[in-house]
Amino acid sequence: MKTRMIMSRTPLRISFTGGGTDIPEYYRRGKNGAVLSSSIDKYIYVAVNKKFDHRIRVSYSTTEIVDSVEEILHPSVREALKLLEIDGGIEIVSISDIPSRGTGLGSSSTFLVGLLNALHAYRGEHASPGELAREAVKIEREILKEPGGKQDQYMAAYGGVQLMEFNPDESVSVNHVIMNENTRTSIESWLLLLYTGRERSSTDIHRKQSSNVKNTEEMYDRMREITYEALKKIGQSDMVGLGECLHENWMLKKNLADGISSEWIDSIYEKAREMGAIGGKIIGAGGGGFLLLLAPPETHPEIISEFPELRHEPFRIDYSGSRIIFVGD
Repeated sequence: MKTRMIMSRTPLRISFTGGGTDIPEYYRRGKNGAVLSSSIDKYIYVAVNKKFDHRIRVSYSTTEIVDSVEEILHPSVREALKLLEIDGGIEIVSISDIPSRGTGLGSSSTFLVGLLNALHAYRGEHASPGELAREAVKIEREILKEPGGKQDQYMAAYGGVQLMEFNPDESVSVNHVIMNENTRTSIESWLLLLYTGRERSSTDIHRKQSSNVKNTEEMYDRMREITYEALKKIGQSDMVGLGECLHENWMLKKNLADGISSEWIDSIYEKAREMGAIGGKIIGAGGGGFLLLLAPPETHPEIISEFPELRHEPFRIDYSGSRIIFVGD
């Protein structure tokens, strides 16, 4: 094994339409799920270094120093080290541009993909985006049995703007969305990201969604159709049409399970619509975190000033996916 210091950088993501159709309770019913998402220039960094002794030090929102992998409390770190057969003598440190819990930007899966990328590089190995995504899904969904879908892992690994299709046989098709420069500029200038300051547990919402798929299947079917419609709107550089797709998708999604929206979120969203926003959604499972709006750029200053309790977070689309940005021998 190589003994080197490694740092990975992995982008967080926003989803436009189709979120929820990537859960197995839906796509295993014989219909593929379809999600349209983009990675953004907000990152999670993971540094891995050889430790002087054989102990393990893991530093995130807290710091753990343990004698064996089995003693690690952070489940993703523990299982990633076990999967790659690293048993000690290592330090792992993570840093995030955005609060790492409850934001809806896919932070837990982004961290895991970045960790796996760094650990592979630490071992002197190259891991493809597909391999990183599959390993992250294996850890989160199969080993830890955490509820949820697959889009976060694949977006973190691949980056860019992607149409992801989740097939009944568990395969995933990742299709890069081709855009000209004018369309890229338009999308970035129309999108507005606002932090609600309210964190929530996606686990509870995902469990409710998963248990209710039989009763909401037609809504999922329509959300899948909207995703392909949204893809066409991007191809046509039709920002109003894309916003209308986001709006219809959100109207459906917030009714999939309790807790996805709230009266407070609904009131902010409707007010933003009155002020010119075409569509939008709460990113991720819902309940809090970030509100994404698609609105003409000239309306942004007024919308931002209308909600002083929300923090505006400027961003751009990231096209790189998880990368190793430092290797020190």
